[in-house]
Amino acid sequence: MKRLPVNNTLNINALESVLTIQSDARSSLVFVTDGTNTATSFLSAFLGLSPHIGISAFEVSDGQDANTTQTQLSRLVSQARQLKQMSWSVMVVVVSDDPAFLSAFVDWSLKGRLLVWSTRLLAVTRIPVTRHRILHKIFSSMNAMIMTINDSSKYYSCRIFIYLPYTSPQQKPLLLAKWTPGRSLVFTTLLPLFPDKYTRFLQRPTLALAIEAFRSSEVQGADPSGRRKDNTAEYLAQGMNFSYWYVHTPDGTFGSKQQDGSWSGMTGLVARREADFSIGPFSLSYSRTEVIDFTYPVLLQYAMILGVRGSPEVSPGGFFLPLQPMVWLGIAISLLALPTLMYLLTYCQHTENRDGESWPEDTFTMVRVLLQQDSWISGWRWWRRVGLAGWMFAAVVVVRSYAGNLMSVLAVRHIQQPYQSLRHVLDDPHVTMVWQTNTSNVQYYRSVESGIYREVREAEEAGRIRHHTIMEFSNVINTMVRPGHHVLVAFELMLLMMIGQDYTSTGRCDFYTSKERFLPAMLSMIGQKDSPLVPALSKRETSLSEAGLQYQWIKTVVPNITSCHNLPTRITVSTTLSFTNLWGMFAVLAGGHAVGLLILLFEIVYKAAGRWTNVDALPHFPVV
Repeated sequence: MKRLPVNNTLNINALESVLTIQSDARSSLVFVTDGTNTATSFLSAFLGLSPHIGISAFEVSDGQDANTTQTQLSRLVSQARQLKQMSWSVMVVVVSDDPAFLSAFVDWSLKGRLLVWSTRLLAVTRIPVTRHRILHKIFSSMNAMIMTINDSSKYYSCRIFIYLPYTSPQQKPLLLAKWTPGRSLVFTTLLPLFPDKYTRFLQRPTLALAIEAFRSSEVQGADPSGRRKDNTAEYLAQGMNFSYWYVHTPDGTFGSKQQDGSWSGMTGLVARREADFSIGPFSLSYSRTEVIDFTYPVLLQYAMILGVRGSPEVSPGGFFLPLQPMVWLGIAISLLALPTLMYLLTYCQHTENRDGESWPEDTFTMVRVLLQQDSWISGWRWWRRVGLAGWMFAAVVVVRSYAGNLMSVLAVRHIQQPYQSLRHVLDDPHVTMVWQTNTSNVQYYRSVESGIYREVREAEEAGRIRHHTIMEFSNVINTMVRPGHHVLVAFELMLLMMIGQDYTSTGRCDFYTSKERFLPAMLSMIGQKDSPLVPALSKRETSLSEAGLQYQWIKTVVPNITSCHNLPTRITVSTTLSFTNLWGMFAVLAGGHAVGLLILLFEIVYKAAGRWTNVDALPHFPVV
C-alpha cells in the first residue's frame, strides 16, 4: 500500500488552497487519517486558517485487526457527530491511500448519520482515478469530492474530481479543478467546489417514480413510446433535468406499516429503494419517517365524509315554519293570559250582569278573532272593547305575516344531507363507512385507545368499515355511496375531484361533503432515506405550490371540480300544491276531528250515566 509522504509541504499547500475557498467562520473541520500520516501535522497547518473555525483530528491505527479498526471507526464517528451537532456545518477531510479504509469510513459515517448532504466530504488520496470505482456508489450520492495527488512524475499536481449522481461506475468522474505549485488552484468547469449536484443534474439520469393508478386521471397525453405523462412529474423532470419511468404498486395503495414490520404500497417501494421518489402526495407520520424522507409540506388537507344528496322533499310540518317557535309560544300565552286578565277585571267590579263575560267565552272570542271569524261584542264594557281591539290588531299582523310567508315556505324543497360529522355516521347503525386501504389515517384509528377514533376502530371490528383503493373509488361511489347505505371517508381534495368527475359525466350534483373536517394532515412528496434528492425536490415543489400550478392542473383535468361545492340544502320551485305538500296540515285536521269525536263520546257516556243533569249549561266548544 502506498502512503502519502509525511509532512509534505506541497500536500499541505494544495489542501489549504481548497479549504481556504470553502472556509466558513460557522463551520468546523474534521480530519481523519488511517495512521499512515500524523494528524498533528494537518492540525498545526490549518490552525491559522480561520480564528473562528473549529478543527479536530482523528487518527485510526493502521493495524491488521479488522474488528479493532471497526471499533475505532465507530467511536470516531460518534465523537465527530457530537462535534457536528455543536457546529453550523462540518467539512470532513479523510486522508488515506487505502480504498478499503475509505469505504469502511464512509459506511460507518452513513450508519452514524455523520455524512448527510449538509456535511461536506473531501477524500485526499493517491489512488488513481481508474481505481475509484469502489467509491463510486457512495461518493456519487454524497456531497463529496476526491482530491488525487500525483507526485510520481517530475511535476507535482493535484486534481479534484466529483462523481455525478445516477451514473455508472465505468463512467469517469468529472474533473472540477487542478492544483500545481506554480498556478495554484485552476477550475476546469464553471462549477464551484462541492457543487449542488441535485438541483439540476448535469447529465440527464433516469429515475424510478412510484405512482398509483388514481394519478392517471391527472395525466394528459403520452410520449411517442406510449408512456403517460404526469404534470407534476414533467415539471420536476424539466426543472431538474431528468427522465423517469413509472413503478406501480402491487396493491395500489400509498402504504402503511404491516404487522411483520414491512411497508406496503408506494411507501414500501421507496423504502426498499425500488423507486427513487414518489409524488403522492403523502401525509406526514412518525412511522413513515423511520423509513423514508419527506419533502417540504405543500398542502394541508382534512378528511371529510362524502354522502349522497337526498331528493328535494317538502317538510310535512312546513305550515309551522312561517313563524318562529317563540312566536307560536307568544300566541299561546296570549290566548291564556288575556282572557284570564279580562275575567279578573270583570270579577272585581262585583256586577251581576255578566252575560257573555265568562273566561271560556273570552277565550273563544279571541280564537275567533285569530281565525278571522266574526265576533259579536254588543253590550261589552269600554275597557273590554279596547282590550279586544288591541288583540285584533296583533292578530291581523300575525295572520297577514303568516299567510305571506306560508306561500314561500310551501315552495321550498329540503334536500337531506344527514351525515355532517363523524358522530352522525357512528350513531347511525345502518350506514357503512368506506376508508382508503393502508393509509396513515387507518393506521392511526387502529392504534388509539380512547376518544371518537376508538369508536371508529370498534365500528371496524363490528363490520361497519370497508377498505378500498383509490382506483376503486369511482366504482364505490356509484355502487355503494349512491344507494345511500355507505359513505366515503377521504381527503377533501380527492373527494372534490371525484364529485367534479361525476358531475362531468352525469350533469348532476348527486353527492355532498360534510361540514366537519377532521384528521388534518400535511402532504408532501417522499424520497429514499437520507437521499440528497429530497431537498432538491423540496425546492422545486415549493416553487410549484407557490405558483399555484397544482390547483390549475387539477382544474384543467377536472374542470367542474367546484361546480358542486357549497350547494344549498333548500331550493324553491314553482309548481301546484299537492297532497304531498299539505299532508301535514290534513293530519292536524284529522287529529282535531278525532279529539272532538272522543270528547263527544265522553259526553254521551257521562250523560247516559246521569252524571250531568244539564248538558245545555256546559260551555259550547266552537268548531273551527
